[in-house]
Amino acid sequence: MAMGERTIWRVGYGRSLDLSERGVIMAIVNVTPDSFSDGGLHDNTEAAVAHALACVEEGATILDIGGESTRPGAAEVSAEDEMARVLPVISALRQRTDALISIDTYRAVTARAAVAAGAHIVNDVHGLQREPDIAAVAAETGSGLCIMHTGRGRAKLADPIADQLEFLGLSLDIAARAGVARETIVLDPGFGFAKESLEENMELMTRFGELRAFGLPLLVGTSRKRFLGALTGRDAPDRDAATAATTVALRLKGASVFRVHNVAINRDAVLIADAMLETERRTAAAKGSST
Repeated sequence: MAMGERTIWRVGYGRSLDLSERGVIMAIVNVTPDSFSDGGLHDNTEAAVAHALACVEEGATILDIGGESTRPGAAEVSAEDEMARVLPVISALRQRTDALISIDTYRAVTARAAVAAGAHIVNDVHGLQREPDIAAVAAETGSGLCIMHTGRGRAKLADPIADQLEFLGLSLDIAARAGVARETIVLDPGFGFAKESLEENMELMTRFGELRAFGLPLLVGTSRKRFLGALTGRDAPDRDAATAATTVALRLKGASVFRVHNVAINRDAVLIADAMLETERRTAAAKGSST
């Protein structure tokens, strides 16, 4: 990001986030019985709302509400069941917090109902390519839109960044044709989503800065992912320290939004990385003024 440049992410209901100088935490709120790390912990409205409000207290700016597990091999649920899980949570949260609310879904019908219930952001793990009509929902409602890369169900290019550019480029074409405003979009490279090896995920981390070529804010979701277990030997609930390490690394490489299970540890990680970036900006400005 160039010195002095502002990055504003416009989301629904007239809200916006300034992503210019501070990283943002998006808390994962799974209203599901079978998510890979926390399935069943918050699978009713009362428990999910309580967890979400606790995440806000710990420093979350966005609450990402999901009603269907995206872990590999998870059974699909019907749109009716998905909405029955998430809509009461969204409605309750709109009454109890000013935090931004995101709906984690690939279904256009769920996205539309969630926005009507109060969600500010639509987060699609299929990058608009499973149900392209979801782009029209975002365009018509003015919602924020998270477009995620996935390799599931298709052949990928051998080079992970080339595959990101091709897939997300197609997704952005879908968004543009639907009339989605560019300032409402963030991109997510989809760590762990059909990135089959530790090496592929690590190359994506190492080359993450190349994704800034899109000129859009970047969201990342490394939280408790399998590749962190491969590195550390730890089970999913014990991968929060490793997640925080990736948060610092990816913040320094240009990520702006961090989708996590453990808000507190990642909030602290973002604060450290933000302080480093601020020091870097001040140093660069001082050098520039002295020449």
